[in-house]
Amino acid sequence: MRNLTPCSCRRVPRHIQHVLALVFAVEQINKDPSLLPNVSLGFHISDTLFRERLAVEQSLMLLSGAGRTVPNYSCQGRSKLVGVIGGVKSSLSLAMANILGFHKFPQITYGPFDPTLMDPVKFPSLYQVAPRSTAQQRGIVRLLVHFGWIWVSLVVSDNVQGETFAWDLMGEMDRHGVCVAFTDRIPETGYYGTIEAHRLYSKMNNMLVNVAIVYGDIDSLIMFKWVATWINILGKVWIATAHWDISASNNYDIYDRSFQGSLSFSIHTDEIPNFKAFLRAANPLKYPDDVFLKEFWEAELGCYFPSANFVSNGPLYECKGNESLESHFLHNTDVEMSGVQYTVYSAVYTLARGLHEMFLSWSEKQMIINKYHIIIVVTLSSWQLHSFLRQLWLNTSLGNQQYKNGNSQSVLSYDILNLQIPRWTTSVLLKVGEFNPQASKGNDLTINEKAIVWNGFTQVRQTPHSVCSESCSHGYRRTALDGKAVCCYDCSPCPEGEISNETDATQCVKCPEDEYSNLQRDRCLPKLITFLSSDDPLGITLICSALFFSLITALTLGIFIKHRDTPIVRANNRGLSYILLVSLLLSFLCSLIFIGRPSTVSCLLRQTAFGIIFSVAVASVLAKTITVVLAFRATKPGSRFRGWMGPRVSNCVVLICSLIQVTICGFWLGTSPPFPDFNTQAEFGHIILECNEGSVTAFYCVLGYMGFLALVSFMVAFLARNLPDAFNEAKFITFSMLVFCSVWISFLPTYLSTKGKAMVAVEVFSILASSAGLLGCIFGPKIYVILLRPDRNTRDQLLRKPNIGIQSP
Repeated sequence: MRNLTPCSCRRVPRHIQHVLALVFAVEQINKDPSLLPNVSLGFHISDTLFRERLAVEQSLMLLSGAGRTVPNYSCQGRSKLVGVIGGVKSSLSLAMANILGFHKFPQITYGPFDPTLMDPVKFPSLYQVAPRSTAQQRGIVRLLVHFGWIWVSLVVSDNVQGETFAWDLMGEMDRHGVCVAFTDRIPETGYYGTIEAHRLYSKMNNMLVNVAIVYGDIDSLIMFKWVATWINILGKVWIATAHWDISASNNYDIYDRSFQGSLSFSIHTDEIPNFKAFLRAANPLKYPDDVFLKEFWEAELGCYFPSANFVSNGPLYECKGNESLESHFLHNTDVEMSGVQYTVYSAVYTLARGLHEMFLSWSEKQMIINKYHIIIVVTLSSWQLHSFLRQLWLNTSLGNQQYKNGNSQSVLSYDILNLQIPRWTTSVLLKVGEFNPQASKGNDLTINEKAIVWNGFTQVRQTPHSVCSESCSHGYRRTALDGKAVCCYDCSPCPEGEISNETDATQCVKCPEDEYSNLQRDRCLPKLITFLSSDDPLGITLICSALFFSLITALTLGIFIKHRDTPIVRANNRGLSYILLVSLLLSFLCSLIFIGRPSTVSCLLRQTAFGIIFSVAVASVLAKTITVVLAFRATKPGSRFRGWMGPRVSNCVVLICSLIQVTICGFWLGTSPPFPDFNTQAEFGHIILECNEGSVTAFYCVLGYMGFLALVSFMVAFLARNLPDAFNEAKFITFSMLVFCSVWISFLPTYLSTKGKAMVAVEVFSILASSAGLLGCIFGPKIYVILLRPDRNTRDQLLRKPNIGIQSP
């Protein structure tokens, strides 16, 4: 903000500002030829001292004259009375209205708007100039939110107006997350007893509340300021409403120093032409009958006006009355028109315009024209003003502040003033901001924080805090406390995968699927795409293992083919051995499909190829086991199993068992086939590229069928392990099936407990381990005999060495 203009604090006894505003308005009207021509306004001022009894007494004196007041008696001077302006608070206006309304005298109040005085039945002659608006409450809350003050106290007058203000203010606070720590009420009598004063001290000083909002009428605010200073309430930021600025000061600097740094709202008024010049020229010599101005003169200049009852006891000098305030502490006087002064000014103009409109109406109806003169015949009755006042809009030349009596759509704005006490000078109210309720949200409040002086220090310092709980930093959220206000809370860290990047967040925000929260939980980071890659150390190890075992299997197959005519190869069913070795070779190689970036083709081939190939391998083992059993059964004389001997039976076993697995895989691919998928939940901070199995039921059916074949082979081989024959292979098949089943039984819980690419690694490891178990247990002893003990690879040796574990043809 620019051009900040200081306005001095109010130090005028009994509110001389009101008197000066009234006098200035009357003089301006009398000088205006377009308003009330040929008519001069006069005025009579009465001081009620904020007492309702005196307000009633002064009202009666207006009607019946000075001296003894006689109810319903009309004195001669009453014929010139057209209206009454007052009072400055609702209780005074009400006391006056009961007298003036009975006689239908227009009464224009300039105090704060009171909706209880709007009843046209109870108060038909009362008009309120002050605007009816809750914008001040909105402005206060906007100010609180701007500075982050969410834990405040509230002090209001103990009457209907205070309750209404508190209700509207707390409703606005609730909508913006501001809490009231406690509410205290200024006694309606304006007097604080010792108990009330100590209770106020205890509340204000024993709670962590650094900001207090004060609302009340002029009389109660003066008393509250005195009590707050007396009980020594320090370190608070006071936020006062529009009537505080005219009651915040008195004749003692110590009171101002107790409230230094406070902020107050004041109805904004544009500069009124000639008002400053009027104040500078005003003195007791110019207005000798103004006793209020004389009191001000004595208090401000430190002089005295001699009177019959006055005896000087100090170093005072006699006032001349023509001194100029411009050369005597002008900074202590009001050179800017305040909001309440403006309402007094407006009240005078409202009454004058009503009279003007009434005279214009009469001039059209009661004009008598003769040969030489135009005579306006006027019979003035104050009750005739009512019809004009009710329709009157106040439209002065003071800018955009135009409002109608009782109109809830009043257009006004507020200045925000800061009470400062510069060194070696008296206090000043400096304009530091403005609240315009008609502006859009975000642009309605303007604050110059650098111009604010907190707690009376001349240097700018850090803005005070007023919170019940310390603010929750980024990465935390507010957690409500049972039995506490919403402004009192704990700070809880955001859960994994959620963040908060603002202070005092009420809830954490979940990161998108492709992002994760950092360790501080204050921002989301893009997840790393990962899969079991061939560049991974784990992937490289599995690939090397698969290629190594594939090579061993291929060499074994080559050795078996090269030595196909030897007894040990022929005795163990060469065809089944070739099928088993080829299926094991393909099993080792199919594990490579699991390694690398998942694609549609790889996902379709992974489980189906693994299931079918392993089914062929296990079916071959089962066929070998059945062949062993049949071989022993066929050696018995007259056995009918001789017809089952031969390669056809074993081939049929392999074919049938494999076709069943092919059927299961075909149904799986036809109904719900596997597909590439992104798993964002499996591993923190990573997106796992994996193959979604599609139908989990079909996947476990494939595994279950293989397990069934392995279990049958194990049972048959276990039962045939002790058959008394030199060519018995059942022992090695039993052991190989035991290894196979152990691997896959361990696979299931391990597979289900792992996440991400580890699941793929577990399955690949199970494939390699089970295949290697079959290869080593079944073909290891035979390769040993073929390569290292060729002397045992003869028919005679095999017949004499039954423990080698091979079967004769």
